Amino acid sequence: MKRSRFSEEQIIGILKEHEAGIAVSELCRKHGVSDASIYKWKAKFGGMEVSEAKRLRALEEENGKLKRMLADAMLDNVALKDLPGKEMVTPAAERKAVAHLMEHHGMSERRACKAIGCCRMTVRYSTRRGDDADLRARMIAIARERRRFGDRRLHVMLKREGHVVNHKKLFRLYREEKLAVRRRGGRKRAIGTRAPMLIPQRPNQRWSLDFVSDQFTDGRRFRILAIVDDCTRENLALVADTSLSGLRVARELDCLIAERGKPKMIVSDNGSEFTSNAILGWADRARVEWHYIAPGKPMQNGFIESFNGRLRDELLNETLFSSLTAARTSLIKWRLDYNGSRPHSQLDWQTPNEFASTFAPRRALALRNMESTAPPPVASTAYQGKTNAGNELNAG
Repeated sequence: MKRSRFSEEQIIGILKEHEAGIAVSELCRKHGVSDASIYKWKAKFGGMEVSEAKRLRALEEENGKLKRMLADAMLDNVALKDLPGKEMVTPAAERKAVAHLMEHHGMSERRACKAIGCCRMTVRYSTRRGDDADLRARMIAIARERRRFGDRRLHVMLKREGHVVNHKKLFRLYREEKLAVRRRGGRKRAIGTRAPMLIPQRPNQRWSLDFVSDQFTDGRRFRILAIVDDCTRENLALVADTSLSGLRVARELDCLIAERGKPKMIVSDNGSEFTSNAILGWADRARVEWHYIAPGKPMQNGFIESFNGRLRDELLNETLFSSLTAARTSLIKWRLDYNGSRPHSQLDWQTPNEFASTFAPRRALALRNMESTAPPPVASTAYQGKTNAGNELNAG
């Protein structure tokens, strides 16, 4: 008789026959099994009913399934530890990980995708995008030339050259090329409600002044006097020298007024150069209102503070100056580029020169008339410093 697989019911029946007195040798001849099988069945199913034997078989099958699952999980864990990259946050990284598991660990595509938790459609997807080689090359060239420009200013520069590209696509290319500008350490900022600053409505309505310090390669220090028109955001002057007194500031203002015209107000901090008798006397003679911000409140002069940040980030921190002549040459070039080429986010990405060209004489007169009858567009309580009066000169 050919040997066949016995079910639980058949095995229990054979054991019942043995319990009824039939010899093992006779059972072996009757059912075509060996005596070893009879004794093994007796050790395993002796004293059991059919229902209990079925339950035991189900438990064995479940135990075997759990063992296989545990073995697969351990193999997957070992394979995942062998992956070259730890983070898989992009589809390209997931495809690379699946290919590694299939090649080095003999996994199927289905199992590899399940192990790293990605969709098989993602692995099988083939991109239809072009490589945009020309756009990438030009973007990289501009980013290397202007190292502190982010993706938004690069987008403006590319649009000027005729490249039609969506800002989201440009940002994707910007990240793929790893052109992100490294953010330098920030400073602690005050917490609380701040009053908005008054926005000038025409050129020469208000100028802002401040000093910026830097040093040469040999360690000597020098200072830069920065002057900005708060309306057009134009950089009117960058005066560099090892020492800048109040008399020098007044002389530079006279030269600037002869070239551009007299401002209605000048805003500065309470530095010793700006509070000297030379500046107080110059303000009385020129009939220019000079406003001092409150001590310890630099954001009351926010326009020039913002400009100083751009100057330091894009020029001073990126350039080594060997002499005062080299510093002045670099400042002149940067000032021309700032006014004529660099897009300004607060001017709808226009340059300061382009924005200033929109103020025709007739328009300026209309704005002056509107200003005399209409309230300012933004109320300001930020200026809580002091304005020089005539007795300040007498007081010394």
